[in-house]
Amino acid sequence: MLLLGAFCLPKERRIILPVQPTDAPPRTILPDLGDTRTAFAPMSDRDLWQAQWLFRIIGDPTLTKVGSSLSRFALAVRLPVKGIIKATIFKQFCGGETIEESLKTAARLAQSGVGTILDHSVEGQEDDEALDHTVEEILRTIDAAKQRADIPFSVFKPSGIAPVQLLTDVSDGKALTEEDRREWALVQGRVERICAAAAKAGIPVLIDAEESWMQPAIDGMADAMMARFNKEKAIVFNTVQLYRHDRLAFLKASHAKAVAGGYHIGMKLVRGAYMEKERERAAEKGYPSPIHADKPAVDRDYDDALRYCAAHIDRFAVCVGTHNEQSTLLMARLMNELGLPHADKRVWFAQLLGMSDNISFNMAAAGYNVAKYVPYGPVREVLPYLIRRAEENTSARGQTGRELGLIQAERSRRVKERR
Repeated sequence: MLLLGAFCLPKERRIILPVQPTDAPPRTILPDLGDTRTAFAPMSDRDLWQAQWLFRIIGDPTLTKVGSSLSRFALAVRLPVKGIIKATIFKQFCGGETIEESLKTAARLAQSGVGTILDHSVEGQEDDEALDHTVEEILRTIDAAKQRADIPFSVFKPSGIAPVQLLTDVSDGKALTEEDRREWALVQGRVERICAAAAKAGIPVLIDAEESWMQPAIDGMADAMMARFNKEKAIVFNTVQLYRHDRLAFLKASHAKAVAGGYHIGMKLVRGAYMEKERERAAEKGYPSPIHADKPAVDRDYDDALRYCAAHIDRFAVCVGTHNEQSTLLMARLMNELGLPHADKRVWFAQLLGMSDNISFNMAAAGYNVAKYVPYGPVREVLPYLIRRAEENTSARGQTGRELGLIQAERSRRVKERR
């Protein structure tokens, strides 16, 4: 993944090409998500070549596994490989090591009408000092967003500001010790501090989803924050993972709760990222898997969730977090049917940096609200995120194949154009 193949990649040389304007008027024709000229306009030939080789490596499970192990070992023993990692997989999926570096990535995306969601992606830290430091970093992203129109959201991962075991215990309804109660009060205070800062700045904040066994505690905090800060519009967004068979019902129940409470509901819709882990834990502990039996069922629930949000858009703000072209176009079609302008601020489309550029840039060129999740952090500390991202791409072979196919199509198009 990271080290294998990295030594053969050339030094970066980025060329920024002219792009289509982002203020296209509303029209009923759906965007062409196969338009590779628009999708890869900001990328030089060298960038495309490098991305092609990277996705080929990621698409091979053996190379990904070996490369991940080598990367962990190399950084653990402090071999001088940081530069190699930063120039390859880090460059593809991360904005920089700091907010300041990531703002350069944000500026490049903004040239194509694509917003940035700064995502502090340091994982696996549990002590109070580290958790409080993460809160301060998230507050810095809110401050950056307040100053820049190209950063429409802030975001945080609950396990980045709370001990994982505590989230699990609270979700299970386990009796807490006095120390646990003290720690839980700190966690709730951290969440409230972030949401209050976001509300004051007028910057919506996305609360990412976690594994099912810790999600109830997160849902409870998200509901409380929405009830408090979403009176006039959606500032706080929860996240539902539609690969869980209970989440469509949860979405509808959340809506009913918002109607009864007189507040707006912010919701990010994703398919999910922990399928194998969820199934393994369910089998190990002997409870029914919370995951749908097959992909068609996941797709059905995801699209039904889009329909539900669109049908109740008077109360909803929705972030369509997907790399699925059919779901993206479904939401665009629903907006057309409802007469919603492409730039309606209640509807956003979001993808990860370095992936599904055909969706992001073509939707933005058609005038829709689009943002990229832009992870950032020190290479060594973001490595767990990068490895997880590579492993997820390996298991989602269709995604890797689509990325490669689109890149190869654009390279072929450019060759023919120059003849």
